[in-house]
Amino acid sequence: MILDTAALRAALVGPYATVDVVAETGSTNADLSRAANRGAHDRTVLIAERQTAGLGRRGRAWTSPTGGLYLSVLFRPTGVPPARLPWLTLLAGVALVRTAKSVGVDASLKWPNDLLIGDAKAAGVLAEITAGVAQAVVVGIGLNVAGLPDDVEPGAGGLVPTSLEDHAGPLDRTEVAITLLRELVAVEERWRRAGGDEPSLRDEYRTHCGTLGRQVRVELARGEALLGTARYVESDGTLVVRDDAGDDHSVSAGDVVHLRVR
Repeated sequence: MILDTAALRAALVGPYATVDVVAETGSTNADLSRAANRGAHDRTVLIAERQTAGLGRRGRAWTSPTGGLYLSVLFRPTGVPPARLPWLTLLAGVALVRTAKSVGVDASLKWPNDLLIGDAKAAGVLAEITAGVAQAVVVGIGLNVAGLPDDVEPGAGGLVPTSLEDHAGPLDRTEVAITLLRELVAVEERWRRAGGDEPSLRDEYRTHCGTLGRQVRVELARGEALLGTARYVESDGTLVVRDDAGDDHSVSAGDVVHLRVR
């Protein structure tokens, strides 16, 4: 069933400036980045039934099968220091965990932005600062709501895909979208009011971050890898990993793989 645009607008316009739904586009993030350059309003929402050129982190293709939620939100958080903007990615993760819980699914987060149900991936987040536009960040979320086709490949680090319906049974995608966007604007508003430094939201993220305390391999740029134990998330959102020599390393970007303890 297609998304109910009228219901989305009735529930969300107010906290959000506009909510649009399109049948198909290349990438909702790319569309909103262009809209930001044209002066689109703070908290503009774009949802696509299908993406043909969706991207994940580090330029990877993002599979967008029918039955998922593919949405982007343009935020203009004036008053938040630029160094705090990466927290928008982590806050989107908090909103995803809350959304999963609302349909009876316990989920966790793999730093920085993957929603896990057990050891399988149900959602990802890609936040992009819009070049040439002051304080404009587009936060893109891809959430698997309906069951997935058999040919969807595992993601980075070999994560197998899953969906909310695999664990909760049939769901109304419109209601899931409303819940997700309500949770997202609630955490973003609190974070913005606090100037990008809201301790209770940091604590909530850390509570749900299944990476902490785990043995991990962090795949860095240029093919390098860091092995160690994920210790904590800094106030700026970076992950601190302690290697086998006892040295701590702050990681601001990289693919984290949860290692199984043998």
